[in-house]
Amino acid sequence: MHTRREALLPIATALYAAPSSELCFESATNLAQLIRSKKLSARELLAAHLKQIERINPKLNAIVTLVADQAAKSALAADEFQAKGSLLGPLHGLPIAHKDLVNTKGIRTTQGSPIFKDQIPGADDLIIERIHAAGAVTLGKTNTPEFGAGSQTFNTVFGATLNPYDTTKTCGGSSGGAAVALASGMLPIADGSDMGGSLRNPASFCNVVGFRPSPCRVPDPLAPFAWFTLSTSGPMARSVADLALLLSAIAGPHPAAPLSLPEPGSTFRQDLKRSVKGTRVAWFKNLGGIPFDPRTLTVIDAQRKVFESLGCIVEQAEPDFTAADFAFKTLRAWKSASTHGDRIRTMRSLYKDTLLQEVEAGLKLSAADIAKAETLHAQAWRSFQTFLTRYDYFILPTTQLPAFDVKIPYPTEINGTRFANYIDWMKSCWYISTVGNPAISVPAGFTPEGLPVGIQIVGRHNQDFSVLQIAHAYEQATNHARRRPTIAL
Repeated sequence: MHTRREALLPIATALYAAPSSELCFESATNLAQLIRSKKLSARELLAAHLKQIERINPKLNAIVTLVADQAAKSALAADEFQAKGSLLGPLHGLPIAHKDLVNTKGIRTTQGSPIFKDQIPGADDLIIERIHAAGAVTLGKTNTPEFGAGSQTFNTVFGATLNPYDTTKTCGGSSGGAAVALASGMLPIADGSDMGGSLRNPASFCNVVGFRPSPCRVPDPLAPFAWFTLSTSGPMARSVADLALLLSAIAGPHPAAPLSLPEPGSTFRQDLKRSVKGTRVAWFKNLGGIPFDPRTLTVIDAQRKVFESLGCIVEQAEPDFTAADFAFKTLRAWKSASTHGDRIRTMRSLYKDTLLQEVEAGLKLSAADIAKAETLHAQAWRSFQTFLTRYDYFILPTTQLPAFDVKIPYPTEINGTRFANYIDWMKSCWYISTVGNPAISVPAGFTPEGLPVGIQIVGRHNQDFSVLQIAHAYEQATNHARRRPTIAL
């Protein structure tokens, strides 16, 4: 990699004079601009990230399938494409890895399951097609729990992914590999998905940004449950601006996705800067009495003054999430049973216990159970939308506790309150999944032990860009995201 070039931007000069790992922590938006202005090539950027992966990934296990040779060819093609004067996509030359749940043509996609440990898809999913069309360079796949079930990233195919801020702790999940790769400089952007918090939870645990868009903002035309709103794909990054850049490439309508939203992805390439003075913010109380670790509450409570300093009118208030409990658990079990029920009859031994229990619960559901769940789902949605007629945003902790021991599958209690199943410790995330409003997790600080804590900002129905704007304002007012994990330096 060259160390001297004439007429470089100041940032480019600094980057070329610094170790290659510094390049790996530069923002995606700046990297894209450096490539676009021919101050940096896609091949140089890929080489720096592959070097970081070689150095860091063995310690963390975030990227589980690496296709370096294929990525090198793609980076070369990207540079040649640019040299011809072709119109460049917004992600041109940026390296990326994809969650191991999403199909990637010619690249192993295991879903974290031994059933699919050797699966090589013959086609890309739409999100991958859009990322490639935007010019990004795929270098591999990121780790996920088995079939994305649970917010602790481990499986029998690849093992556990470790938290870069403390390798004895979990990174969260199910987009855990993506969050760790971002936090440790192995990727500038990453995709993920979220049903019960899988974009927000690992972002909180790893000091990065994870955004759950409105349902079908990022459409999936092959989804078997085309009208299902609990799960969605979305972006992750180290900053809100970088996240918006990726979202601009993957968002937008699709004729085969009946709930897809009409706004084009380019909506998210607008300037995020705006005054939030006078906006009304509802600050959570206790979410109906669910338990929170005191360390998490201490960090989150200290952030209220940041929003007040930005001119927000902050009041303590929250909606009633009672209806969300039965609705979410029932509909999740129903979908799990539909997805895995037939396969479990012949491959039961290849499933983890928690997923087996959820599928079995789903198989026992009656039509009356599903009808009740859908009725409560609607009730929860309407209640939340009514609540947000009085407020612009609802703010709450992303997770109910900091990252826990990586050796345990999931927390069984918080503050003496025991949980009945493996997702009850994530209610602060999946309550929001149930109502379906856009929600982002942004770095909010650290516990005394040095574990990251994220704050969750929820916006009005389909007001995704507005959520990104206030998240950007908050991020710019704090320095939490700038603290890197020591292991990656």
